[in-house]
Amino acid sequence: MLEIAPLAVAGIDLATGTAPFSGTINGLAVMIAPAAMMARWSLRARDAAVLASALGRTLPDRIGTALDGVAQLGPDEWYALLPDGTMLPDAAGQPLSVVDVSSRAVGFAVTGPGAVAALMRGCPLDLAQFAPGRATRTVFETVEIQVWMTAPETFHVEVWRSFAPWLWHSLAGGIV
Repeated sequence: MLEIAPLAVAGIDLATGTAPFSGTINGLAVMIAPAAMMARWSLRARDAAVLASALGRTLPDRIGTALDGVAQLGPDEWYALLPDGTMLPDAAGQPLSVVDVSSRAVGFAVTGPGAVAALMRGCPLDLAQFAPGRATRTVFETVEIQVWMTAPETFHVEVWRSFAPWLWHSLAGGIV
């Protein structure tokens, strides 16, 4: 089901090329698949306008929402999921933080009519109430994740690399 890389720097790593896993949950089709490689950025600023100006992009203006690959996770915290290789300005000398965290996390796509049921097996949020453009930090059982609803019946789940194999197996374990 999940290939384990022969060497992992921080915990067990998912091997490139891990095949998608599909089946049903509660009679609804669902598929989990490793997400494409992405650039990941942790962004912090007390003033969103300063951060937006430094990055040259519009930021979401409400906690729990995503816009153009950037989610607002807290009053002064954003997380960017951008195409692999995307660089952001370091904004040196400005009152903000722009940190490349691409090596820290991996993503999964959870898609299909059963995506909500698969995720809600371990997540306390009512994901059935989500709409595309919603993104938040939460937990799956005891593991911190981010859940982004990118389209109807389509979620992107971010998890720290060391927890990825456990999360993969836990999600797959609920699918028949």
